[in-house]
Amino acid sequence: MIDKTDKKIILQIKGLRLEAVRGKNVIVDNVDVTLHAGEVLGLIGESGAGKSTIGLSAMSYARAGVHIAGGSVEIDGVNIRELNAAGRRDVRGKRIAYVAQSASAAFNPAHTIMDQVCEAPTIHGIMSRQEAEAWARELFKSLDLPDHETFGDRYPHQASGGQLQRAMAAMAMSCRPDILVLDEPTTALDVTTQIEVLILLKSLIREYGSAALYITHDLAVVAQVADRIKVLRHGKEVEEGTVDEVLQSPKEEYTRQLVAVRGAAASERAVQSSVQDEVILQVEHVDAAYGTFKVVNDVSLDVKRGETVAVVGESGSGKSTLARIITGLLPPIGGKILFKGEPLPKSLAERSKNLRRQIQLVYQIPDVALNPRQRLLETIGRPVSFYAGLGGDQSMVNEDGDQPVKETLDHSSKKYFGMKSSEVHKRTLELLDMVELPREFLMRRPTELSGGQKQRVCVARALAARPDLIILDEPTSALDPLVAEEILKLLRRLQAELGLSYVLITHDLDVVHRIAHRTAVMLKGSFVAFDKTDAIFEGPYHPYTEQLVTAVPVMRSDWLDGVLAKRAAKAQAAAGSAA
Repeated sequence: MIDKTDKKIILQIKGLRLEAVRGKNVIVDNVDVTLHAGEVLGLIGESGAGKSTIGLSAMSYARAGVHIAGGSVEIDGVNIRELNAAGRRDVRGKRIAYVAQSASAAFNPAHTIMDQVCEAPTIHGIMSRQEAEAWARELFKSLDLPDHETFGDRYPHQASGGQLQRAMAAMAMSCRPDILVLDEPTTALDVTTQIEVLILLKSLIREYGSAALYITHDLAVVAQVADRIKVLRHGKEVEEGTVDEVLQSPKEEYTRQLVAVRGAAASERAVQSSVQDEVILQVEHVDAAYGTFKVVNDVSLDVKRGETVAVVGESGSGKSTLARIITGLLPPIGGKILFKGEPLPKSLAERSKNLRRQIQLVYQIPDVALNPRQRLLETIGRPVSFYAGLGGDQSMVNEDGDQPVKETLDHSSKKYFGMKSSEVHKRTLELLDMVELPREFLMRRPTELSGGQKQRVCVARALAARPDLIILDEPTSALDPLVAEEILKLLRRLQAELGLSYVLITHDLDVVHRIAHRTAVMLKGSFVAFDKTDAIFEGPYHPYTEQLVTAVPVMRSDWLDGVLAKRAAKAQAAAGSAA
């Protein structure tokens, strides 16, 4: 931890207040932030607490629909809120840089990664283009990006999500800024990539003396890089203290809940009693490719009724591709898939309506998965009526006794797909009850819901089809710990009540501990381990499984330093053996 008495204040935010442009709703209410040179301050709290809003405000920037209504933002004694547009542009990127959570959305798809990393230092006159490219290649190498000499020649779509996130860290460091705003920089990364990015960020901060605001909902992650933690809720400060003070002796009840949830994840295990003998899904020796590039190689797994099978692995290992194969979105080039003992057509277009009903998908990011223009009645009601009469649901057959046919939504006659809306309305309310959302949400749109509420809507939409198998693609990775805990409890309850089977695609090993009965470990398109979850985590390990397990951060401030010490000792021993 830095000695604050020897460090000047590099960022001072006083009385910060942000309001919605319409309605004057308060987003951030009278928050102060003090950041010393070389210090890392962690901002933690639930979704909507104001963490990212404060981070953007440090650059005197507000999202669309929000404005800074009060307070000052000083960087090295200069109130940047009083600067003109040109003055603020000169500060951004040069003195303070931002690392966004979603790198894929932050990069310009029309320009190479090298062009985008070199843009800021050349525009600000810090380096020539040649110098900027040399510095970029050095950063690519430090970030363990593939082919670091030529990686910058790629366009964003030619890099994986994890690679783009590391490239974004390189872009932020391109001007060697005094302050970094790190907005969930490792949330979308697998644990092995996450630890490398954490190590890099920590080393860069130490080497160049950069200060940082580290925004996250993961206490174990922020504990590795932060000197202090500020806890936020509903736009207000809850408490602030050193990492050890907040993690070991939290003062406020809300902070104690955050710590308790993160600590419970390490000890809780999935309940085995709900698993039945019936095999729902069998994937046998499946291969798949994108063009000539093979991405899944000889993969086999089975899923029983009431069972959760997790598939874990690093970014690019083939996890999501396997989900696409099971759902019929990517036909395999080899092997076969059986569903309830019968061959499952490879392509979604070849599957019957009833087969499509029985296998549903819950996506990682509900903001992308939900149509912002549709109310929940439409979002959930459409699959209710589309699959009516299937799976034993005879109550939803239309007046003529036939299965509903697809029609345009007609508000005047109150029909969905040819069926009276009163029945859709009734069933949609039942589904809202099932996922524990208030019935008055029925006419709301996704923009009027929190992140956790949106994910519950995605679950309700999947349940509307009355499926037997649900593919869960990173269902909690974008959620804060308390909301994620609620979603996990919901999934476990629904599984016990409805006998659902889950295939869980994730990189979060804590979630795997808590919900998965069996776990498959995937590396470069193949399974290197597939066993009961307890056996996977207790060892003996395959070397890659051990790498995954040991890369999971522990909620202790000295954990990352211990990892670095072990690496150094191992490297020294290897050098001694070679000599």
